[in-house]
Amino acid sequence: MSEITPERVAHLASLARIALTDDEIEQLTGELGAIVDAVATVQRVATPDVPATSHPIPLTGGMRPDEVGQTLTTEQALAGAPDHDGSRFRVTAILGEEQ
Repeated sequence: MSEITPERVAHLASLARIALTDDEIEQLTGELGAIVDAVATVQRVATPDVPATSHPIPLTGGMRPDEVGQTLTTEQALAGAPDHDGSRFRVTAILGEEQ
């Protein structure tokens, strides 16, 4: 069992300047205790003969070579645009900027 107590949770909350109700302190005490217990379990299992890993199975094939493919013409790209000037998309000004 972890050493997470309601008093410790309240102290950590005050250090972080987080206002917690008594119900929230009670809930977080249980949740943080479960997290600390889970970490302790992993630490007992993680021995020097067990290699560190980020995934349970090796990841392969995540990248492919870049290859030039067919691209849209300007007319095709602008065909579905709500507004354009023939060569560019036209959008409304934002953040008070003017043209």
